[in-house]
Amino acid sequence: MIEKRWIHHPEFTSDQQQAAQELAESLKVTEYLATLLVQRGISDFEQSRQFFRPEFSQLHDPFLMKDMKPAVERINKAIANGEKILIYGDYDVDGTTSVTLFYGFLRKIYDRLDYYIPDRYVEGYGVSWQSIDWAAENGFTLIVTLDCGIKSVDKVMAAAERGIDFIICDHHRPGDELPPAAAVLDPKRIDCEYPYKELTGCGVGFKLLQAFCIDRQIDQEALFDYLDLLVVSIASDIVPITGENRILAFYGLKRLNASPRSGIKALIEIAGITGTLDITNVVFGLGPRINAAGRIKHAKEAVKLLLSEVEEEAAEFAQEINKHNSERRNFDSSITEQALFMIENDDWFANAKSTLLYKEDWHKGVIGIVASRCIEKYHRPTIILTLSHGKATGSARSVPGFDVYEAIEECADLLEQYGGHTFAAGLTLPLDNLEAFKIRFNEIVSSRILPDQLIPMINIDMLLDLDSLSPKFYNILRQMGPFGPGNMTPVFESRNLSIAGKPVIMKEKHIKFDVRQNGSPTYTAVGFGMAQFYPDLVNGRPFSICYTLEENNFRDKKTLQLSLKDIKLH
Repeated sequence: MIEKRWIHHPEFTSDQQQAAQELAESLKVTEYLATLLVQRGISDFEQSRQFFRPEFSQLHDPFLMKDMKPAVERINKAIANGEKILIYGDYDVDGTTSVTLFYGFLRKIYDRLDYYIPDRYVEGYGVSWQSIDWAAENGFTLIVTLDCGIKSVDKVMAAAERGIDFIICDHHRPGDELPPAAAVLDPKRIDCEYPYKELTGCGVGFKLLQAFCIDRQIDQEALFDYLDLLVVSIASDIVPITGENRILAFYGLKRLNASPRSGIKALIEIAGITGTLDITNVVFGLGPRINAAGRIKHAKEAVKLLLSEVEEEAAEFAQEINKHNSERRNFDSSITEQALFMIENDDWFANAKSTLLYKEDWHKGVIGIVASRCIEKYHRPTIILTLSHGKATGSARSVPGFDVYEAIEECADLLEQYGGHTFAAGLTLPLDNLEAFKIRFNEIVSSRILPDQLIPMINIDMLLDLDSLSPKFYNILRQMGPFGPGNMTPVFESRNLSIAGKPVIMKEKHIKFDVRQNGSPTYTAVGFGMAQFYPDLVNGRPFSICYTLEENNFRDKKTLQLSLKDIKLH
C-alpha cells in the first residue's frame, strides 16, 4: 500500500489571520470556521453572504458567451419557419442530462423536434456520420449538439452541404479549427470572454436556453425547474463547484431534495438513497446508474427515464437501468482484476511512470472506470484500451496536477481521434501503433511528471482539537456545501489520540473504533479499507488521523462521526 502524503494548507499571512479573526466576530462563528472561509477566498461579511446564500441574480448574462446571439437567432428562425430541430447529446451523464433538459424544456414551446444519442459501440463519441444521414433522411435542418461537437469540423461541413445547420454547445477544449456551424458555444474558446469557463455541457445548453428565454421574454422560473438535471451533470462530470456552477448546484440540490422529477425520484428509490441528497450521493448513487444505460445497452433509455412524467413508467425504466448497472459492476470488477494482474506480472511497469493496457475483449463501457481503479492502486496516469471496429479505443485518467490530455496530444500523429479534459480523455488509434504509442506516452509522462505527483496526497485544511467539535460547528460546516472540486469537504487533522475500547473490523477490510484526545469527549471513527491498522491500534500506539466530519443517524439519534482518510502511527 502506497503511503500517502499529508499536505497542509499554507500558513496564513498576518493579513489573512486578521481577516479570519474579524470574520469570526462579524459572523459570530469560531475562528476555525472563519479560517476555512478565508482559505476559500471569503474574507468579509458580504462575500460570506453570497457564499452561504447564492442567488440567481449572481448568474452571468448568457449573451456574454461568444456566438450566443447568432445561436438564439438561429433557433428563432427555425421555429418561425417550422423547421425540424434535432437535439443531439453524448451518451454519458452530462450528455443525457443535457438532452433531457434541452429537449424537455423546448418541447413545451415547439413540437417539431426530436432527440438523438449515438450508440457508444456502433457510432462512437461525438457527432457521427450515421446521425447526419438519419437527420437528412428525416428532414431535420438544424442540429443542436450538447456536450460534444467542438471537434466535428468535417461532419458539420458535410452536413451543411446537405442543408443541415449546427449549433454546437460544448465544454471540451477546441482544436485548432472550429466547426463551420451557425454558432459555436464553448467557454473554452480562446476568443470567448465568458467570465466562467468550467460549465458542463449541460450548463452550456442551460445558458443557451436562458438566453432564449430572455430574448423571447419567457419567465426563467420554468427553466429553473430543470436544475435537478443540471446538478446531476455538474456532480457526475467532476467539474469545479465554484462560481456559476456553485449557484446552479446549490439550487439544483434544493430542487432534487424538494421535488425531483419522476425519473430521478425512481432512481433515488432504487439506489436506496435516504436522507438529504448531496453531491456525493449523486456521484455514487445516481450518476453510475444513468451512465450504465449507455455503457451496457443504449443511452436513449436514460433519456426516456429522465423525461418520464408518469411514476409507474419511471419505476419500470429505473428497474431496467438498475439491471444494466449491476451488469456494469460485474464487468468493472472482472476487468479491474485482470488489469491489476497484468500490471503486477509485467516487468515493464516496474519502472514505468504510466500505465497503458490493451485487451481486445474488455467491455468498452467500463474501461474508464477500470482506469480510475488502477490509479487508486498505482497512482500514475493510466490508459485502458480495448478493440472496437478494428481499432484500439479507450479512456485515459490522470493523477492530480498532471495534464493527461496534453500528454496524449503530443502523440497525435499516432492517433486517429482524441479529446477530453486535463484529467480524463478518450482516444482511438490503429492497432499497429499501440507499442509506439505506449513507449512515447510513457516517455512524455516520465519527462513531465513530478515525483510528488506519483504519491497520493491528502490535502488537510487545518489542525483541529476534538474538543472543538460540536453539533453547531457541524451545522455551519454543512452549510458551506455543495462540496466538490474547488470547494472540497474540509479535511481535519487531530494529533496524539488514543483508542477508547477495542477496534472492530467490519467485512474483513474496514475498521471502526472510538477515539479521544486527552480529556476530550469520545467520537466514533470509521476507516474504509483500513483494517491493516488494527494490530497497531490494539497495541495502544498513539496516532494521528485526518478525516472529514459526518452525521450518523442511528435509531433517530444523531451523533458526529469521523470519516477517516488516513491514520499515522507515532
